[in-house]
Amino acid sequence: MSSAVLIPSAQLMQEMADGTIKQVNPFSGTEVWTVPGRGHRPLGISHPDPQPLRTDDQGRWCAFCEQRYLETPPEKSRLVREGDHWRQLDGVGADHLHDTVAEFRRIPNLFEIVSYDYWSRNYGYQMPADLQRRMDDYLATTVGRDHVLRIVQTRMRAAGLNNSDWAALTEDERRAQAAGFFGGGHDVIVARRHFADGAYDDTGLASSGTLTPEEHYRYMTFTVDAMKRLYAANRYVRYVAAFQNWLKPAGASFDHLHKQLVAIDERGVNNELEIERIRANPNLYNEAAVNYAGYHNLVVAENDHAVAFAGFGHRYPTLEVYSKSAAAVPWKATDEEVRAMSDLLHACHAATGVDVPSNEEWYHRPIDVLEPMPWRIMLKWRVSNLAGFEGGTKIYLNTLSPTTVRDRVVPRLYELRDRGRIAPMRIATEAKCEPNSLRYIEQLRH
Repeated sequence: MSSAVLIPSAQLMQEMADGTIKQVNPFSGTEVWTVPGRGHRPLGISHPDPQPLRTDDQGRWCAFCEQRYLETPPEKSRLVREGDHWRQLDGVGADHLHDTVAEFRRIPNLFEIVSYDYWSRNYGYQMPADLQRRMDDYLATTVGRDHVLRIVQTRMRAAGLNNSDWAALTEDERRAQAAGFFGGGHDVIVARRHFADGAYDDTGLASSGTLTPEEHYRYMTFTVDAMKRLYAANRYVRYVAAFQNWLKPAGASFDHLHKQLVAIDERGVNNELEIERIRANPNLYNEAAVNYAGYHNLVVAENDHAVAFAGFGHRYPTLEVYSKSAAAVPWKATDEEVRAMSDLLHACHAATGVDVPSNEEWYHRPIDVLEPMPWRIMLKWRVSNLAGFEGGTKIYLNTLSPTTVRDRVVPRLYELRDRGRIAPMRIATEAKCEPNSLRYIEQLRH
């Protein structure tokens, strides 16, 4: 089957006589089955031996914590809170890192997926003048120089460099290794808390769902700003992938809340497949996603500018949040539209729970594409492992059907809303997804 062949809506979800639910992803063509009886296992990780938190370790639980700023590469920016006022500080010097407490920090990834050297060698990329000044200013102070060279040495040791190799490097060679910290395209957005307020043992991690709706909104706007800056800093970037791995089973290096953004020079396989299908049917996101979910009672919540529903055709149980905005990229959405997306995503995290490993994946229209592709975010619960059956057949077993995901999430959303833990929104039977409710397609075509 050609990747551009559209899948009839009747084939997107089919329930067999024995209760098996067969699903096909309308954009990727991935085939998924949910088999009766396999979804009764409990979700989330277990905590057989919880350990009480030691007061002496406060703020030092891991390298992302607030008392260990100098153990990560030099930060690019931070978001601080002063009462009800939030402000962003860019390029804080090493000798001023502890003058304020960062609610969220944007730092370079120590081990980049796509390195600065990749851009330099393959494209002749050179750091923009403002970033070069930032690097020079940071290295001009003793604290900054020592910080940078210590982090460079840590990274090179991990790559097999020994002490004698390090000693043989000149000062300029050592500094050159730090270019990626200032001009690189792989950023990490780190939240302040390691454990939630009031936690008394190591099971009380601070997740997206334990943030307040306002904190989550600031977390999202800070991420959107970082994405915009990565595009602006490197004209060779074709796509910035944004994602969040929560807990080690989902790929996280630290059980400390953070997102990642990676600039790449391709659109990505998923985007290429979607673009082919959208060219064949520009209304596909309505017909095979949002409205389809509404017609099949999979919508879990909605507000004026976004809608959340239990997804289908995914390898893992998935909640999808779609923006109704005409903006195809998040930094062009209005503040109200970004907040709407944040509120629904935050509610999905809160309903999922802190103990469920998950991947949060952002999707937006690549900057060199004209097709109407909406900004949307998927929250995937990593509650099963792929095995031989999937590898041999390319048919994936998802332990929870979309309706089961909906039925787990909706009662939790009502409870959270009643307790004031999530923002106001219309939930389940209150939520309505009108036909063609995503007007972005018509607007983007003008």
